[in-house]
Amino acid sequence: MLMNFLEEKILLDGTIKQGNILKIDSFLNHQIDIDIIRQIAYELKRRFKGVEVTKVLTIEASGIAIATMLGNLYDVPVVFAKKSETANSTDDKYVSQAYSFTHKKMNSVFVSRPYLQASDRVLIVDDFLADGQAALALMDLVHQAGGKVSGVGIAVEKGQQKGGKMLREMGCKLESIAIVEEMDWEKQTIQFREQPKRKLGKTNLKKK
Repeated sequence: MLMNFLEEKILLDGTIKQGNILKIDSFLNHQIDIDIIRQIAYELKRRFKGVEVTKVLTIEASGIAIATMLGNLYDVPVVFAKKSETANSTDDKYVSQAYSFTHKKMNSVFVSRPYLQASDRVLIVDDFLADGQAALALMDLVHQAGGKVSGVGIAVEKGQQKGGKMLREMGCKLESIAIVEEMDWEKQTIQFREQPKRKLGKTNLKKK
């Protein structure tokens, strides 16, 4: 089976937990494997070749590593939407709502107005795409500012959930490096969606 680097890494170091949860925090969103993040950034930039990007936008906290690396490649500012108010928070901000599939709660997310402009062409980036609520909230923030969304770049899409289908039906340019089609907790198997020049396959997750 021919797989890309991220699919291979998921099979090597990932674990399936009960409740349809893919645990890959050993390299993506708790401990960071810099080489994998670098490869994700390069691959997203390749997939969005020819697309104008003046700013990279993500949501705290797990998307920040990917967004920072990608912002470096584009040589543009990186902005991350915050979920919690701080003493430095300003009233002059764009605010939207996003339901967290991981934490099972609604979050208010915001970006201070000076950091999103009507002239911006924004590439939205995140580590996971499930129901698409975070992506919709980030798109809403860009639209509130009068800017345009250049696309949405995702490391891992949960293809069995509605987010990817919804965004594609909206006409959004969505690129997901690994799309998980099916997971089996008992068998510890994972099936990836076929992507260009790649074959669909089901493989046992390797144990450390």
